[in-house]
Amino acid sequence: MNSKWYLAAMILLVLALGAGAGCSKKTSTSTPPGTQVEVTDESRWAQPSTSGQPSVDEATLASEAERRAKAEAVQELTSVTIRFAFDSYELNTEARSILALKANIMRRFTDVRVVIEGHCDERGTEEYNLALGERRARAAYEHLVILGVDPSRMSIVSFGEERPLDPGHNETAWAKNRRAEFVVR
Repeated sequence: MNSKWYLAAMILLVLALGAGAGCSKKTSTSTPPGTQVEVTDESRWAQPSTSGQPSVDEATLASEAERRAKAEAVQELTSVTIRFAFDSYELNTEARSILALKANIMRRFTDVRVVIEGHCDERGTEEYNLALGERRARAAYEHLVILGVDPSRMSIVSFGEERPLDPGHNETAWAKNRRAEFVVR
């Protein structure tokens, strides 16, 4: 998914540069009749350099593309949750893959800070579920640190069974409630 954002940003940048070059002002010079002017391929394509800085339009387009990429990345960061097995805080293969994608996003956008929330289903005591929720959040946190995310950009909190995603009282609902979620602050 990270490569899709990179590709989209690059395409927008190329289109912006192409539009800027295609809209350049044409200049014409008049020469007296009978005078020959030699035009080389290099001089035909040479653009006068004003200050070496990109134009305002190109800079605006580039910053807009970066802003959109960041918004999509934050959406991706918060929309996918980590699921856990009953009475477990062990990260399975799917959870590790999701965390790898989240680590890529956080390494790319270094100003993004997250709170990792640990949640449980309703089975077990309140104290046990709060402790299990904390271990789930900590497992995700520690894996992201291993993947190179700065620990100071993350914090953890446990809600135990207090905030169920699905209020049902069956295995399907319980499976949805055993999770770690990411909230961008």
